[in-house]
Amino acid sequence: MKNFILASSNAHKAEEFKVLFKGVLSVEPAPQSLDVDESGSTFTENAYLKAKAYFDKFAVPALADDSGLVVEALPELLGVQSARFAPELSSYVDKCQKLIELLKSKENRSAYFVCILCFYLSPEEVYFFEGRVQGKIGNELKGDHGFGYDPIFIPDRKEQDGKSLAELPDWKNEFSHRARASQSALQFFKDSVDKPLKKS
Repeated sequence: MKNFILASSNAHKAEEFKVLFKGVLSVEPAPQSLDVDESGSTFTENAYLKAKAYFDKFAVPALADDSGLVVEALPELLGVQSARFAPELSSYVDKCQKLIELLKSKENRSAYFVCILCFYLSPEEVYFFEGRVQGKIGNELKGDHGFGYDPIFIPDRKEQDGKSLAELPDWKNEFSHRARASQSALQFFKDSVDKPLKKS
């Protein structure tokens, strides 16, 4: 089993990854949280910056993720800035309401969540995996199970019932952007057990 520290001291997130990686990869929270300057212009760059910082500090393989919401009609507002959108608002409930307001005059409500995972084993061995979930921004907040922008994000599903991610905890566990990126990583590391890893 390959062992990684998570580029975060968040024990809950580390536990989530442990479940997703099903005993193939071990993920532990970092002993301490580092203040990493996420100055990248893409999710990939920011995931790399975080993973490298934790590898350099603790000298063990590190896993970092960077994710966010991309809204097609407002491409400059969220994306890598998703967590910093509307900094004057302290709660995601208010941020969600603001986003709904900004989209009132827009016909295109298409959006997607994206997650990039960066596995930093050494300076010569770095792997990236991407997961996305397509959908649209709803007109109201719905559901109590999600966080962030989940209550206003309606994922594309065969059941066209208009439910938000915050109403679909079981579906999210299997099909979210983080789950899909993790599934790709899991398959890659499973396949590499009996053969040398090659640069992806």
